[in-house]
Amino acid sequence: MKKTNRLLAAFGGIAAIALTAPSALAQTPEEFFKGKTVTVYIGFGPGGTYDLFGRMVARHIGKHIPGNPNVIGSNMPGAGSFTATNWLYRAAPKDGTALGIVAQTIAMEEKLNNKAVQYKTAEFNWVGRVTSNIEVHVISTKSKGATIEGAKTAEVPVASTGPGSPSDSYPKLMNAVFGTKFKVIRGFTGSTSGLLAVERGEVDGALTSWNTMKSTRMNWLTENRATLPVQYVLTRSPELKDIPTLVELATNEADRKLLNFAVSSAEIGRAILAPPGVPADRLAVLRKAFDAAMKDPELLAEVNKAQLDFEPMGGEELSKLVADSTNVDEAVIDRLQKILAE
Repeated sequence: MKKTNRLLAAFGGIAAIALTAPSALAQTPEEFFKGKTVTVYIGFGPGGTYDLFGRMVARHIGKHIPGNPNVIGSNMPGAGSFTATNWLYRAAPKDGTALGIVAQTIAMEEKLNNKAVQYKTAEFNWVGRVTSNIEVHVISTKSKGATIEGAKTAEVPVASTGPGSPSDSYPKLMNAVFGTKFKVIRGFTGSTSGLLAVERGEVDGALTSWNTMKSTRMNWLTENRATLPVQYVLTRSPELKDIPTLVELATNEADRKLLNFAVSSAEIGRAILAPPGVPADRLAVLRKAFDAAMKDPELLAEVNKAQLDFEPMGGEELSKLVADSTNVDEAVIDRLQKILAE
């Protein structure tokens, strides 16, 4: 009898623990984030706009997250940001303490079956976009290929951050469609290291954002040290009204569809994402905090002082934009895959 009573008491204790555990372990987002450190992992090296906007978000989002966690930025460069993207998908904490800013082309690269892809874009949780992005190729005027026509006759070494990155894909695409002679030189950690290589004469050109160009290298243009032969967007930026878009250079409908798909990721731009599996209530809090940070007077002062492009978008709308960006004919996908594989 005593043994039976002990067993019943033990089972009763276990049942009580089972019943009380959910409420005991449950935490509000404020309780969870209090005292925590949230890290924004940046898929490129210091100096470019991924780094710029990633650290800007890190400086301002924390005060809008309940519990006011410490938020830091941390660079994780490599393979055109695939190192960071794959890590965020496969290994990062899925509790809301890990965020990332990675290449705007990750959805496209998955669609293209890039072998470096070890993630499912649809499973990421998109927190919000700071801005769409205008990318340009900067070519030294010392190069005979400083114009598109010149690049059809002279070899033009250009810096690349790795396969799958726009700095790798766009030159290949232009070579295939327009007959240019861009030579992709890999091994750079970001646009800043590529621009430094142009400055040192190690390469003739590098891909960067218009944001980075006008805030750090505008004198290259005013002093006629470099040219911008093309901008990788769907429509011309008002600030670059004399520079053709890649799509404009197309001479037939098939090329136009191909190039339109290739630059569609410019709308995704500089966006913050979270790994799969983040609890819904914490994701909602992070999205709300991001939206609040985009209206924060201190952040807006930074944007205005640096004259940065700034087109925020909320997480839900951004998620739809990412999904729509890969809605394209399979024939276009097949053609682009073959070009990038060469």
